[in-house]
Amino acid sequence: MASPAANRQSITTPNSGQWTTGLFDCFDDSSNCFMTWCCPFITFGRNVEIIDKGKTSPADASRTYYILGSFGFAFCYSYPYRKKLREQFSLKEQPCGDCLVHCCCIQCALCQEHRELINRGLDPTIGWAANVARMIQNEKVAPVVEAGMNRVAP
Repeated sequence: MASPAANRQSITTPNSGQWTTGLFDCFDDSSNCFMTWCCPFITFGRNVEIIDKGKTSPADASRTYYILGSFGFAFCYSYPYRKKLREQFSLKEQPCGDCLVHCCCIQCALCQEHRELINRGLDPTIGWAANVARMIQNEKVAPVVEAGMNRVAP
């Protein structure tokens, strides 16, 4: 089985319209699967920060998700972010509508969205600012110094 790093795509690569992993491939990233199963609000908050490009804090998103989840309505808050993620990467609405995916399989959906961000070069665990810094750092390339003519002293 290939490592997650081997499956990463560049953010700028054209998209085929397909998700990079399936909805039920949760164990492809077992640590995130475990975290999402125990504390889905944490995974959701991290994902939202990246999907919203830093406009929504993970703490605010997690808190809202947790409160709504206490009454069984977390999916009402979470599924619009799946739609937003799909729109950002031109992904198909699979295997069914976003609301139904989040209503029936919310942990699987959150895991898939987390893996999608990871596979596209964005790491929700480090936050938006660190991802931006990493993207800027990756664009900086040291100048190439060619060996060639040497200056000879007279």
